[in-house]
Amino acid sequence: MVTGLLSTPEYIRASILNAPPTQQAKAVGMKLDRQAVLLDRSKRFTFILTEQAVRYPLVAPDAMAVQIDHISSLARQANITISLLPSSVRYSDTPLSTFTVYDERLATIETDLGAAVFRDPRDVRSLLDRFAFYEDQSVTGDAAQDLLSRWAWEFRS
Repeated sequence: MVTGLLSTPEYIRASILNAPPTQQAKAVGMKLDRQAVLLDRSKRFTFILTEQAVRYPLVAPDAMAVQIDHISSLARQANITISLLPSSVRYSDTPLSTFTVYDERLATIETDLGAAVFRDPRDVRSLLDRFAFYEDQSVTGDAAQDLLSRWAWEFRS
């Protein structure tokens, strides 16, 4: 699945169906509100997404195409880099969870059960090293845009 920062409202709604119905609207609103940080041009963001995460059919095909187009449009912002790990790339260290490195002092790993916070410099360094490894294996820029366009087109077909 794709992180909430890069998700459309429909995709977010589908991602939280297990939440109590009374909390779903609030959760969607909170996730959408957090996306405002992406508009802050003083901050830089790099997202590495696996092909499997981007193409996982969480919503109907037309909504998946919109979701992928949304990622593509975000990648055009000067302060956002979208890197993709195509399924054709072989790597031994499989990314099974979303993790976020804020700086050399703070990182989090998100699972379906919640988030774990890491402040130990050794743990953060380990995640930074893993991030660098994935980044080296990924495609960005025009190549990433081409993949996103193709994947969106496939959902429209």
